[in-house]
Amino acid sequence: MQAPTTFPAPLTQAELPGRAAHTGDPLLRLLADAVPVMLAYFSASDLRCVFANQRYAQFAGLTTSSIIGRTVREVIGEAAWQTILPHVQRALAGHTAHYTRDHVMADGQVRALETSLVPHLATPAAGGAPATVGAFVLINDITHHRHAEQAVRESDERMHKFAAATEEGIAFHTDGVILDCNEALQRLTGFERAELVGRPIIDFALPEYRQKVLDYVGGGREDPYEVAVRHKNGHAVQFEVVGKTMPLVAGGYRVVVVRDITARKQAQERAEFLALHDALTLLPNRRQLMEHLGVVLARAQADQRHVALLFIDLDHFKTVNESLGHEAGDLLLCDVARRLQADGGEARLFAARVGSDQFVAVLPDLPNGLEAAGTAEALLARVRAPYTIGGMPLSMASSIGISVFPVDGHGADELLHRAATAMQHAKDSGRGTHMFYAPDMEGQPAALLRQEHLLRQAVLQGSFVLHYQPQVRVDNGQLHSFEALVRWQHPDRGLVGPDDFIGLAESRGLITPIGRWVLREACRQLKAWHDEGLPRVPVAVNLSAIEFRQRDVVADIARVLHECDLQPCYLEVEITESALMQQGSQTRETLLGLQSLGVAVAVDDFGTGYSSLAYLKRYPLNKIKVDRSFVADTPDDGDDVAIVTAVVQMARSLQLQSVAEGVETPEQLALLRSLGCDLAQGYGIARPMDAAQAGQWLRALPA
Repeated sequence: MQAPTTFPAPLTQAELPGRAAHTGDPLLRLLADAVPVMLAYFSASDLRCVFANQRYAQFAGLTTSSIIGRTVREVIGEAAWQTILPHVQRALAGHTAHYTRDHVMADGQVRALETSLVPHLATPAAGGAPATVGAFVLINDITHHRHAEQAVRESDERMHKFAAATEEGIAFHTDGVILDCNEALQRLTGFERAELVGRPIIDFALPEYRQKVLDYVGGGREDPYEVAVRHKNGHAVQFEVVGKTMPLVAGGYRVVVVRDITARKQAQERAEFLALHDALTLLPNRRQLMEHLGVVLARAQADQRHVALLFIDLDHFKTVNESLGHEAGDLLLCDVARRLQADGGEARLFAARVGSDQFVAVLPDLPNGLEAAGTAEALLARVRAPYTIGGMPLSMASSIGISVFPVDGHGADELLHRAATAMQHAKDSGRGTHMFYAPDMEGQPAALLRQEHLLRQAVLQGSFVLHYQPQVRVDNGQLHSFEALVRWQHPDRGLVGPDDFIGLAESRGLITPIGRWVLREACRQLKAWHDEGLPRVPVAVNLSAIEFRQRDVVADIARVLHECDLQPCYLEVEITESALMQQGSQTRETLLGLQSLGVAVAVDDFGTGYSSLAYLKRYPLNKIKVDRSFVADTPDDGDDVAIVTAVVQMARSLQLQSVAEGVETPEQLALLRSLGCDLAQGYGIARPMDAAQAGQWLRALPA
């Protein structure tokens, strides 16, 4: 049998230092070098090292052998010795000392050391009070922890500074309960931090938005959404909110960024109102009139009832503007609008302003059209009643033309045109009266037939030319693009603009070949300029609603770009608002096809059509063009300034470029610049030029 293992007798306290000095003891050395701290023992009498593990010796730049016998001052240096001297004295007095200090290494690195000095007490053989015979030194290098703590502090400081500097509200929450927030959120909501922290986010949302908030938070979504919050003072505030989950924190929490979009919403609501109403009189505008007529006529057809359109034009209104000024004229128009809306027994009457001094009233659900005569007489009398404008008495009369559905037509445009025709005959018959439309009021068709024949010949012979009008950046005046404008070389009248023949071309099925010619010629000319080394800017071509609906637009454009070797990014197409309303799914597919091709899309003459602002959000678009009619009277006309401002702000909110048409004066350009409008075109910048003139204009641009 193997002999039993014998263990050495335990050491007395007096023997420990001697045993420690015996560095060759394998067990003691193994234990000392295995611990994850720096460990050493110094005698109390002369503060010389009796024992050190490898970590301590290596940290001092020594070995476990060479460090023995060295004093503390020799091991750590004079500067460090002066720093720790009070702690050494405390240990020699028999008390454990704990301290942390920074130690500069030989290579210049600074290490953070957490140190404990534990006195070694021994009782003399003769008895009496224990005496300090040495001290154990235990050192932890906590540099890594110090750096980690510093990083956390710096991160917290950066987050605090960011949260304080941003105008966006920031909140942290867990399971919907607010943990913390920044000052911006307090300003946005009116609540103090103490009133926000600890409360569920859902408490602050308006009731109709609470389920939306619950679904968003519960689903851990991170996409932006909109919510209305009740401000502390009671009014509602519109916010755009984005939540982000922070998964690295134990338990997880969410950070919420809140942006006040009240101003944007108000601008959008204002723009939506102005899109449906006349800015001066606040009556419905032409667009809303046409939408209303569509509903009324469909109902009348189903019920077999009549609808009357009363086209009202003020007599000699121009004289008021010329003699009393436009401000007096505006006041008069507003007064007329109020009289048209006054309840005079025609509660069903729908009144709209469709021109400078022109109004339209709609009378639905009539058993026969003759009943409109009584309403027309009542309106004539109401308009004739005396006015007081700027303290001056004034008299005004009007002429009214009446068309009746279904007798005079079935479509809104047809009925409106015939009511206007009847109104003109009322003026020609002495003014101040009303007349019903009659077929013999229309002119003879011979002239129209000749125009159609000439236009067909022009299509066959290519008797068209393109003029190019520059679009420049509002902020610096640099050329951004051209708009291609078609002209007809008429055999009798010379060069005529599109207003004189596009309507005829659309009604006679000629718009598609004309549109194809414009597209091909514009791309060909632009490529020629590029090949000549002139500035590479896009060109915009106009597409009518009929072209947009009937043609395979994407395929046509792709084919022409390929044939002309022109990159798609240099072509833009401009469509009217009415084109957006045609066959919604097909329209969206066409627009997506153009976008995938790389061709930009602009909405032309914005605010003059019949579409809804919802289409701007629904469809992929790039630009909104502010119609020249809204720009013409700026900056003097406050209503037009409000319209342009609303459209520009709305375009910015929808991340679309805004383009102002009809810019003619430096004052208009300065206004657009102050509003942040992106692009402008008009006679004040450059008139439309033929290809040769446009080429010279390009060559004259500064390099």
